[in-house]
Amino acid sequence: MTPCADLRASRLLLLALAASLFVGCAARTPRPDDTPAPGPTTTEDVAEPADLGDPEGRFAEALQMMRTGQSVEAVAAFMALGKDFPEFSGPPTNLGILHAQADRLAPAIAALERATQANPDNKVAYNWLGVLHREGRQYDKARAAYEKALAADPDYAAARLNLGLLYEDHLRQPAEALVQYREYLRITDGKDLRVLPWIGEIEATMAAQTESVAPASAAPEEREVK
Repeated sequence: MTPCADLRASRLLLLALAASLFVGCAARTPRPDDTPAPGPTTTEDVAEPADLGDPEGRFAEALQMMRTGQSVEAVAAFMALGKDFPEFSGPPTNLGILHAQADRLAPAIAALERATQANPDNKVAYNWLGVLHREGRQYDKARAAYEKALAADPDYAAARLNLGLLYEDHLRQPAEALVQYREYLRITDGKDLRVLPWIGEIEATMAAQTESVAPASAAPEEREVK
């Protein structure tokens, strides 16, 4: 990988991380028909509900562990939250991020996929899945994940930039990368100036290729003087 590509890959991961630490806890609002229909019970059938505590409070504590580098404790906390509240998307999302940061690729992907099952609009989880599939050289899966993140939020800057990098560095589709980079600049109001040289490189290469395939001017007709 070239130094420029290394820089871009580093930027990709940093954007994904910055967008991922504060994922919300609730994935969906329960529908009325989620409640089981009442049925006949006996005294033996009735059990005291388990006291699982306040999910938002537990989630906030787990996030604090994550922020302060208590990774082992945070993993355990998010795993417990995911077990107790499987309808929430935040715990498996952050669990996946922690696994990813520790280079545990398979459990990271599994956790992030659980997060998207709990919340099909979880753009952060999809973006991280894209990053991990790219690292695993599963480029088609990475593209699909970024596209799902953007379907949930077309102005999600991290996924927009990451998709552009994927198109340019791995899928070798510079025209598609150019579209994503321009959209990224629009979303960020042009504040990430490092993208401008990448756009310039693609535009220059495409212009040179256009010139090289342009039909040559007709050769002047030779005239013979007799």
